[in-house]
Amino acid sequence: MNDVDDSVMVTQLRFPALDGFDLGGVCYRPRVAAGAERAVVFNCGGGIPASHYRRFASYLAKNGIPVLTYDYRGIGQSRPMHLRGFAATAEDWAEYDCGGAIAWLSARYPGAELVGIAHSVGTLLLGGAPNAGALSRLVLICSHTGYFGDYHPRYRLPMALLWHGVMPGLTRLLGYFPGRQLGLGEDLPSGIALQWARRRTPDLKLAGTRESERARAGLARCTTLRHPALVVSFTDDAFATEAGTRRLLSYYSQIRPVSMRISPSDAGMEAIGHFGFFHSNAHATLWPRVLAYLLHKNDEFGDSLERNAVQ
Repeated sequence: MNDVDDSVMVTQLRFPALDGFDLGGVCYRPRVAAGAERAVVFNCGGGIPASHYRRFASYLAKNGIPVLTYDYRGIGQSRPMHLRGFAATAEDWAEYDCGGAIAWLSARYPGAELVGIAHSVGTLLLGGAPNAGALSRLVLICSHTGYFGDYHPRYRLPMALLWHGVMPGLTRLLGYFPGRQLGLGEDLPSGIALQWARRRTPDLKLAGTRESERARAGLARCTTLRHPALVVSFTDDAFATEAGTRRLLSYYSQIRPVSMRISPSDAGMEAIGHFGFFHSNAHATLWPRVLAYLLHKNDEFGDSLERNAVQ
């Protein structure tokens, strides 16, 4: 990890999910010992390894905020030796894996304010953890639910063909989805891939008889959260469009969101899209905006935005 700041300590670790499954994670923390006022648990996007977010995690740690990144079961450092036939579902990722990460962070930093940051469909998984109430606030980046109908029109048909044609066919043939070979992030366990392929309706609550009791319980937990939340989105994101973000937020019906919708020109960048926030060239213009939110006390950040808008 030679692109991580020297002032940051990086510790590879293993910790148990809530069902005991062994997960791989990384803790980024300042080298200068001090009591942390806040600490972050970071939820990856679906099929994206935690290492993809290391620069942003290092940035927060350099500024005094410890961060735990981790891989969901079946992904990255939480991948078993053989993925074919490995059992994993989105409910496992949300309930057990995210729940285990929150539990680890809470035990490691008992006196700190705990913050949940998530990217892409990881924003939905975060609220499904049974102990998400231990978090004081949320940062939701490029939020969407994975429904192809919310994508930019140019991507709807190709994504529908990929998710609902190619993905289930290859998954049933191989016993897992070969995302690496197709340049689509990490390989996916078959249970995750087939769940994704079955997602054909815009509303997760209308999934019908194929929706499990665990899925309904996870969605219900999202609706109970009353956290302050910073919602970060980008005008050139083809996947987390305004429609996709609205749909995601409909499952967090009681949170108190502050929305920050940013264009590439506003950030001095040529493009941001769905992944550009975590690239190193976002260091100077985008990352400080999230850091400012984290350093404010809960709703103070929203109040300061409103005051600046009036001025």
